[in-house]
Amino acid sequence: MKSAAKDLTKGNPMRLIFSFAVPMLLGLLFQQFYNMADTIIVGKWLGVGSLAAVGSTGSINFMIIGFCTGVCSGFAIPVAQRFGSGELSELRRFVANIVWVSIGMAVVLTVLVCVYTHDILVLMQTPDDIIDEAYLYIFYIFLGIPVTFLYNLVSGIIRALGDSTTPVYFLVLSAGLNIVLDILAVGVLHTGVEGPAIATVISQAVSGVLCLLYMMKKFTVFKMQKGEWRPSWHHIGILLSMGLPMGLQYSITAVGSVILQSAVNRLGSAAVASVTAGGKVSTFFCCPFDALGGTMATFAGQNIGAGKPDRIHAGLRSAMLLGAVYAIAAGVVLSLFGQQIALLFMDSDEVQILERAQQFLTVNSLSYLLLLMVNVFRFCIQGMGYSLLAVLAGLFEMVARTVIGFGLVPVFGFEAVCFANPFAWLMADVFLIPAYFICLKHVRKRYAGAQSDKITDPKGE
Repeated sequence: MKSAAKDLTKGNPMRLIFSFAVPMLLGLLFQQFYNMADTIIVGKWLGVGSLAAVGSTGSINFMIIGFCTGVCSGFAIPVAQRFGSGELSELRRFVANIVWVSIGMAVVLTVLVCVYTHDILVLMQTPDDIIDEAYLYIFYIFLGIPVTFLYNLVSGIIRALGDSTTPVYFLVLSAGLNIVLDILAVGVLHTGVEGPAIATVISQAVSGVLCLLYMMKKFTVFKMQKGEWRPSWHHIGILLSMGLPMGLQYSITAVGSVILQSAVNRLGSAAVASVTAGGKVSTFFCCPFDALGGTMATFAGQNIGAGKPDRIHAGLRSAMLLGAVYAIAAGVVLSLFGQQIALLFMDSDEVQILERAQQFLTVNSLSYLLLLMVNVFRFCIQGMGYSLLAVLAGLFEMVARTVIGFGLVPVFGFEAVCFANPFAWLMADVFLIPAYFICLKHVRKRYAGAQSDKITDPKGE
């Protein structure tokens, strides 16, 4: 355990955050290879129509898979806190109850989502010429919800102990497998969009199983003692109080994205293709912000467990500095070369689609500092244990995208779509930044009081 786990409660915050975030970033990049490989192969081999079909499912995909990912991230926070405080028996109790809760949630979600997916696509006004392919693609993705839980839970628990490197190794393997299976499905077996979807699920299952086997063998701290496997309503309640708000944060945010996607769908399949290409490029370039956010959740969780709230703020400053340097560089690159990068997904003769993709990328990339603040402040708040506030931040994003989708897209068209994400990030920051300082003030008072009690009664009696 000692060789793999990393204690984030001691040492220089900048170095710790950087060394933790880089492997996590590589993992996120390889996760994006799943979707990018699907999109590139679909766009190049099956055509712009199929590309638009896959792209039209992006918001509903984010709403459901994002919920699963958020829940898993929330479940890992009590594990990080107990690791930071050295309460290893409690850590194992939380891991055991994570297993029971996740099995139930995965089964229920898979059934419900697969039953109602087509109805949701109809409500989103998915264009008639792409709705059948859209349904076929996303249905198979949603059948893989259990393996989404598996990978995100196991990798989240491993990261909670400070090891952000190991999950990357398995993602590299599965990303390569995904590309091979995509080519086999579309190029050799001549499947439609369902081929890349099935390839994605298989590949993620491989990475999840490998992470699980590694965790069971490497981390002896997870060797359960007598009675620790027993379900506990107390632990389940804490897990749900952490996991559900983080999952709902993604889903509430995604509701705004679904509404916005509906507005884009009304602009036609060409507009959908433009947003799909621009969105895929932007999502790939946004991985460093996600990595910094995930890093700060673990950093804040461990330091709260260790009773060191002041280190959290030092870590936040370091994360903001690292992220700001990258945000400026990414904005310059995408503003100048976004259209050329979008050529990965389509042929150069799709002139109007490429021009719109460049417009989308320019507006979004020049607003990346806003997104940086959303991720760093939000995940610090979550790591400190105030997960419900993340739901409110997601609500701000949802309202912002809804205003753009219902109010501005029908008037200004595609130009309004380009400003939806920056406006959502701005509204979330308006809430998150003061919320963070309020939470930090509370935890400082709490731990100052605990220290005062120790001084008054050093034996704790």
